Amino acid sequence: MLGLKRMGLTHVTVAVSSTRSDAPPFESSFLVDTGATDSLVPADELRKAGIPAVGKMAYELANGDVVEYEFGIAQIEFMGEITAGRVIFGPPGSEPLLGVTALESVGILVDPANKTLKRLPAIPLKEGRRSLRPIPFVPCTP
Repeated sequence: MLGLKRMGLTHVTVAVSSTRSDAPPFESSFLVDTGATDSLVPADELRKAGIPAVGKMAYELANGDVVEYEFGIAQIEFMGEITAGRVIFGPPGSEPLLGVTALESVGILVDPANKTLKRLPAIPLKEGRRSLRPIPFVPCTP
């Protein structure tokens, strides 16, 4: 079974580790949250895993509140796949969340009908029938 069903929610075992140190990874059951872009782990667990904060970002919570959290870059392993990405330094005791960026980067989707995770046969590298074209760089002006 790819995704673990518990109380109508989808959970998966995830290991989050530092790309810079040999500290042991943080491993736990994460709630798969298709409403979250980034993944979230309690800050104290990320620090124990040797993952440093590299920036701050404003995030909108499910209740509509906007809060600012630190984030770090970590290696994320689940379902036999490895990716890397932004991980939010969450409040102490918060439930770990696996966001859609990590899921999509390894070709895994949530099947909403039965709340399990499914692998895509291949990760898409094109949109529709159009071929890949470089996206022009447009500098941001303050």
